Amino acid sequence: MKKASRLLLAVLALIVGLYPLIYLVLDSRFGLLRSKPEALLQDPLWSVAFYVHIMLGGLALLTGWPQFSFQLRTGYPMLHRRLGQVYVVSVLFSALAGFYLGFYATGGWIASAGFVTLSLVWLGTTLLAFTSIRRRQVMAHQGWMMYSYAACCAAITLRIWLPLLTIGFGDFYKAYRLVAWLCWVPNMLVAYSLANRAKKNPAM
Repeated sequence: MKKASRLLLAVLALIVGLYPLIYLVLDSRFGLLRSKPEALLQDPLWSVAFYVHIMLGGLALLTGWPQFSFQLRTGYPMLHRRLGQVYVVSVLFSALAGFYLGFYATGGWIASAGFVTLSLVWLGTTLLAFTSIRRRQVMAHQGWMMYSYAACCAAITLRIWLPLLTIGFGDFYKAYRLVAWLCWVPNMLVAYSLANRAKKNPAM
């Protein structure tokens, strides 16, 4: 991954990773919550799942991007390992919460299917990355981590696509149904390309 790409990823991860903190200081109708019915916002289980998902998802974004630094992986292996552990635990709980939240997604079953699938892909690729490094399969670990972080970056691409699609369609709900898939499927295609390049050049 080129330095400019890593810098852009770092900036976006920092902005979106810290973004959930806004929900702690503003009322419950901020952001995407404005599209939710009042009864759902008052549901304690849904509320806990929502905050677990966004807070730990933000932490995953913040701890994930430094892991793609070759210098960090080779020069500071212990830090790399500790950040990886934080990332895996954050994904575990955020993805499980996201799976639950997906069934209540704005936009009906099309949006629900997109977000539920995303949660399963995020969780599955992260667990495969974890088990592969436990078996000392470094190349497999790096490949699966690219897919995992690509799924994690759905939080970034959603916030890029959604306003553009809403303007284009003139309808938030149509845009949200599409963004439930568009926020992560192209990311996985990019990860596929990067994973193939990494096999040829491990020092990416």
